Formats: sequence, C-alpha cells, structure tokens
Amino acid sequence: MLKTQGLTLHYGGSQILYGIDLEARAGEVTCVMGTNGVGKTSLLKAISGTHLRSAGTMELDGRPVGRVTAQAMAQLGVGYVPQGRMIFPLLTVRENLETGFACLPRAERFVPDEIYELFPVLKDMAHRRGGDLSGGQQQQLAIARAMITKPKLLLLDEPTEGIQPNIIQQIGRVIEYLRDQGRMAIILVEQYFEFAYGLADRFYVMERGAVTVAGSKAELPKERLVAAVSV
Repeated sequence: MLKTQGLTLHYGGSQILYGIDLEARAGEVTCVMGTNGVGKTSLLKAISGTHLRSAGTMELDGRPVGRVTAQAMAQLGVGYVPQGRMIFPLLTVRENLETGFACLPRAERFVPDEIYELFPVLKDMAHRRGGDLSGGQQQQLAIARAMITKPKLLLLDEPTEGIQPNIIQQIGRVIEYLRDQGRMAIILVEQYFEFAYGLADRFYVMERGAVTVAGSKAELPKERLVAAVSV
C-alpha cells in the first residue's frame, strides 16, 4: 500500500531523515520504533504531507505520489492521527467527526454505524465538546475522525501516550479489527513496547533519522528488537 525509497526530510538547514526505505502492506501493522528524537514523528509527517519531503520517492497503492500537501494526501487515502490528538476543543464530538467529510464525496458524508460500534463512548457523548472529553476519549475521537475518511493508509503516532490502561486495550482491539479487515495498511509509531509488539507484523527501528533494523516479526527475535530500541 505504501512504499518509500530514499525519503529525506529537512527542517530549515537541518536534516532530520536520511534516506528512509519503508514498505507498509494492506492487512498488516507496520511499527516504527526508537527512542525519543530519532525522527519517528517526522517520518509520519513526511508521509502524510504535513511536511514536504526533501528528496526520495513514494508510492501509494502502486501509484507514484509527488510532493503534495496534507490535504491532497488525505484525499488520496492517507489518514493521520497525530501525537497530541489535535481534536477541535470547541466543536462537539459529532462536529469533530464531520470534519473528516471534506475528503469524501457528498453521498458518503455520514458517520457509519461501525464508528459507534468500535467507540460506543462517542455515541453517548456526541453532543459534548471535544475539549470536555478525557485524554483517552479524545484519542478515540481522533482515531474515529481519521476512519471517517476511509483511508487506505492509517498513520498512528503514539496512540497510547497518556492513556489509561482500559482504553489502551480498547484501542488495541480497534487496531486489530482494522488490520484484520485487510483493506488498509497501518503504520504505528509507538514506544509502549509490549503493545506495539503484540500488534505489529513488521518493524522498522530508527536511530538518528535513519532505519537501523527492519524486518517482519518472524525475522526479528524479540530480544533483538528490545536491544535495538533501548540504545
């Protein structure tokens, strides 16, 4: 679903990413791991178009993608749940979900029942303001909003950060459900190792803006991954 080759990113005069080669397949969770500051979030921003890559190529669903904006990437089928969730605090839950309609044809601008089945709390709180929700509820809202756009590729940046354990478990079940549907590829940036390891089919470990370890779960012993992300 996604393939990058030689993806490079600069912020001003500083180089952040160094020639990233990455593949994410439909029906799989691809996990990007590493300590703080190695470039994981920057990689998601480059893929999503939030920051335009400096060099390298990218294909989505077999088609080349140029250096286009985040809005264009969303319309091409990339859903992005950023670190910090970025929900609209003064809009209601329902209105937050409806912001995803901009990527859809008019006939598809509705909230599917599947959203409320996966996140029942959002139905109960549909008329509450986003800023009044707990951190865990806001994270569920952010994921649901991305799902509204019917993405081919879903990018999740630290979805467990600051979330209570019972909501982490629910988010894990939602990710498993989306993976098992087989329609989308999921890229998960996550520091909670056991959560990530339990979900992931494929791993990329980053250090100083470059990929240092890559492979499937079958190819990479758990001990090697632990050692690689503990540097």
